[in-house]
Amino acid sequence: MTKTVRSLLSATALFAASGFIVFGAQTASAQAPGTDARAQKERAVCDGVQQDRAACLREAGAAKQEAGRAGLTTPSPARGQVNSLARCAEQPAADQADCEARIKGGARTTTEGSVMGGGVIRETVTPLPAQPAPAR
Repeated sequence: MTKTVRSLLSATALFAASGFIVFGAQTASAQAPGTDARAQKERAVCDGVQQDRAACLREAGAAKQEAGRAGLTTPSPARGQVNSLARCAEQPAADQADCEARIKGGARTTTEGSVMGGGVIRETVTPLPAQPAPAR
C-alpha cells in the first residue's frame, strides 16, 4: 500500500469514527431527556473525589449512557444485603459466619467510612474466653 492510500484510509476511518461519536452523543441525549443535569452534577463531583479525574469522568459518561437506556437503577437495601451475603459465601468456610455477622450488623458490629471516602469498614468484635496462663 502506498503512503497516500494509507493516509486516505486513516482519514476516512477517523472521519467515520468521529461521526459515530457525534451521532452516539446526540442519540443518548435524545433518548434520555433530563440526564444532562445529572451528568453535569456527576462531572462536578469529580473535582472533589479521591479518584483520577479522567476515570471519574469516564464513569460519569458511562452512567449517563446507561441512564439513557433506562438501565441505571438503585438496588433496594434488601437486594444490597443479598449481594453482600453472596460475597460472604465466597469466603473460606471458617470465615463465612464472621463475614455474615459483619454484613447483618448487631450490637458487636461497627460501620464507618463511605464509598466516596475510599471504602466502608465493618468491624465485628468477638470476645473470646480467657485462656489459662501456661504453667512455669
